[in-house]
Amino acid sequence: MTAESAAGTAADSAARLSALALGLTLLAAVVAVIGLAVYASGRAEHRELLRRLSGPAPAPADPITSAALAKQGMAGRNRRFQAVDQRLRGTSFGRRLRLRLAATGLDITPGEYVVYTGAVVVVLWLLGALVLAPFFGPVCALVGLWCGRAFLDWQRSKRNDKFIAQLPELARLIANGTAAGLALRTALSMAAEELEDPAGAEMARVANQLAVGRSMEEALDELGERLPSRELSVLVTTLVLANRAGGAIVESLRNLTRTLEERKETRREVRTMLAEINATAVTVPALGLGALLLLNALQPGALSRVTGSAAGQIAMLVSLGLYAVGFVVVRRFGRIDI
Repeated sequence: MTAESAAGTAADSAARLSALALGLTLLAAVVAVIGLAVYASGRAEHRELLRRLSGPAPAPADPITSAALAKQGMAGRNRRFQAVDQRLRGTSFGRRLRLRLAATGLDITPGEYVVYTGAVVVVLWLLGALVLAPFFGPVCALVGLWCGRAFLDWQRSKRNDKFIAQLPELARLIANGTAAGLALRTALSMAAEELEDPAGAEMARVANQLAVGRSMEEALDELGERLPSRELSVLVTTLVLANRAGGAIVESLRNLTRTLEERKETRREVRTMLAEINATAVTVPALGLGALLLLNALQPGALSRVTGSAAGQIAMLVSLGLYAVGFVVVRRFGRIDI
């Protein structure tokens, strides 16, 4: 009996030491990330000070570019992790990431996104290994990577929905401008000044591209690639055809405005009806995670014992895979293209 109690005491001491080591590692990782951010901020402030001491910066040659940057809130902020950002911009992954970030409207560079996502992955790895079991560290890291990508998709979808909601007003402004005798390019510039973000920022970007010599079709096609939707595709096609062949663009845009208003109401009704399905897709995996936490709280070390064998690890991977499949299937059921 004494040997068993001694073995239990030794096991408890080892578990406490392991938890203490993981906690110290997590604390060190957080301190390292904070120190890196402070160091990058100091470097940026140092460069900005040197730039100011070297003389006044030249005035921007294109006022439309300055207006576009001001609308997007991207002027006057010191960028962090510029070395990482410069390395990423030379790779295909960095270029794809830059386009994805541009579509979200976030004021963040690829280097900042990669560093922040890496810090979140490290923290989730350590938290999963500390709170659940060492087996769950890599699983939580993969979840962190997926969450980083899902966050960008969510931001892009939210910005796209907001832009679609502004399309009737955009079509109305362009129709009123052309009816008043303005050229199509001038009407687009006027819409950029009147509308709020994201439609105002996107129209400012289109006007900027037109000012530097790009064709109307190229600028509008790039807009459709950044914010893909059927409503915008119809508006882009109408504007491109009107720019090529002319015609009754005012009447076409006014008819399109009424159609876009009706589609906006339909999208709102469908989103309301599917809210329960989307909530179910998130609730079911959350219940599974809560069950794991509850089991580990009631019997400390239970998950470590379960995942200590190959059979337990396979069973855990299969269950996590089933949760993931269920999440994807329910989300697919709640996705209706209008």
